[in-house]
Amino acid sequence: MMKKISLTTLVLVSIVITCAFIQIADAVSAPPTAPPTQPPTGVPKTCAEKCAYRCSRNPRNLCKTLCISCCAKCNQCVPSGPFADKSECPCYRDIKTKKGLSKCP
Repeated sequence: MMKKISLTTLVLVSIVITCAFIQIADAVSAPPTAPPTQPPTGVPKTCAEKCAYRCSRNPRNLCKTLCISCCAKCNQCVPSGPFADKSECPCYRDIKTKKGLSKCP
């Protein structure tokens, strides 16, 4: 025995299917979300690359900005990964804020 499908149900189902197709089409045709970041003037490209990897687990741009600043001050030394020990680069580790906290991420 088949149940009758109401007009409202058909309209809702068609709207959901249409939205799904629109999202798929947008995802396929969308340009990349963010262009590659260029290092600020006077900052070595290696600092930008190392800091992009160092801050890859952090969505905030502040991490990259602080990392690049520290890298430039520390002769391009940045710890090797997102969770690497700061003691790999003593200069990077020892840069502090006015409150004595670590400035470099």
